Amino acid sequence: MIENHNLPAILVRQPWNKGKLIGAKPPLRSKHVWSIRTKLQLEGRRRDLALFNLAIDSKLRGCDVVSIRVEDIAPRGYTVDRATVRQKKTGHPVRFEITEQTRQALDDYIRAKDKKGDEFLFIGRKGPNRCLTTRQYARLVSEWVASCGLDPTLFGTHSLRRTKATMIYKRTGNLRAVQLLLGHTKIESTVRYLGIEVDDALEIAEQVDI
Repeated sequence: MIENHNLPAILVRQPWNKGKLIGAKPPLRSKHVWSIRTKLQLEGRRRDLALFNLAIDSKLRGCDVVSIRVEDIAPRGYTVDRATVRQKKTGHPVRFEITEQTRQALDDYIRAKDKKGDEFLFIGRKGPNRCLTTRQYARLVSEWVASCGLDPTLFGTHSLRRTKATMIYKRTGNLRAVQLLLGHTKIESTVRYLGIEVDDALEIAEQVDI
């Protein structure tokens, strides 16, 4: 029997998700939204407050949130109550509401930074002509989540996207409305995204007594 000691060692590649929790990130609860918002206000973090509030209201993906320009939400110097952004993933425009408290936070931030219409609303570390990266945004979300006592490994930028959409669906049961607000092309995508259709079915069943 001949032994071959010259065989190359087998390189075992580590899976990208080793040690990481993957899957759908849960939405924030109302109390957590208010806790984060209050902390950012008290600490005078204008940019973070504007970013957090806009992410909740817009229900946009992280890549779309960070690439928003001033003219997208404040074409005349003041934040509008409804805006439209073209999604990078689908190429389709999606409209969203901007609540009064979010408009106030955005206006305060825009004035404090003297932002111009064609500038990125949230700039990154690579200069005024580069927007905040999705990785920088994700780190901020982890920081915000941890500040209100939640485990940052369980939440992510999609948690902010899902927060208001989930609340709207739970209050109204209107899947079509949520589909439009999220910019989904198929209702099935919205059903999977919300991940609560089984709970709804059980609640309906519990209300039927025969």
